[in-house]
Amino acid sequence: MLASQGGGCAVCSTAACGSGMRFCVDHDHSCCRAAPTCGNCNRGLLCHSCNRAIGLLGDSPVLLIKALAYLKSGSRSHGRAE
Repeated sequence: MLASQGGGCAVCSTAACGSGMRFCVDHDHSCCRAAPTCGNCNRGLLCHSCNRAIGLLGDSPVLLIKALAYLKSGSRSHGRAE
């Protein structure tokens, strides 16, 4: 799986570089909620940071798109009372 991803994280492409960095096996949590997974729901290998970010957003594409829009907007006042 790592070779098919070019040797790095499926999101940010960070490579292991022999540094002992381990990748997380990302899977679709709607299929298997706990380890071990069935293996059919594995999506790819992610670095710890990318795996954590996706997990903190609840594996939600909608929240990820909203986060992207927020970052692209450059606005510092989103969600704050004026």
